[in-house]
Amino acid sequence: MTILTLETEHQVLKQNAVEPRLYREAMSRFAGAVHVVTTDGQAGRRGVTVIAACSVSDHPPTILVCLNREKAENDCFAGNGVFALNTLASDQQKIADAFSGLTGLSQDDRFALAEWETVSTGAPLLNGALASFDCHLVEAKDVATHRILIGKVTGLRIGDSLRPLIYHHRSYHIL
Repeated sequence: MTILTLETEHQVLKQNAVEPRLYREAMSRFAGAVHVVTTDGQAGRRGVTVIAACSVSDHPPTILVCLNREKAENDCFAGNGVFALNTLASDQQKIADAFSGLTGLSQDDRFALAEWETVSTGAPLLNGALASFDCHLVEAKDVATHRILIGKVTGLRIGDSLRPLIYHHRSYHIL
């Protein structure tokens, strides 16, 4: 265990004492579902593997997704005004790797690895996903290195109750 600063009998981090490397190490301890967020429209088609996504509200159904805004290619999500969040099953690790950029495949080659369909917004929904949420962008907010996309869910597809693909401590796991 890394102890950064001890004050009294509890671990307390002093303000501005958090180094990015240590922050990333601590965040690697978060376990999260693996998703591919997709978009399509006039600004282009794109898909990205993400862990940072969650429900905001069920009335109206709203979700948020965090994307690295330092990658100019991710601007198409806001440009299209639509996105889909596709939650991956345990047998979809190859898709997670491809859309994370690890394989070096082009966007067209990444999308060719699976079957996709559209529901209401035109954003690609992954066939075989545990769940897919089709969203209209309500708000995009830039915070530090990331852009938070908040989307109103206008359509969804619930897949089979399969085992989810989880990411924890820099590797995939099956729940």
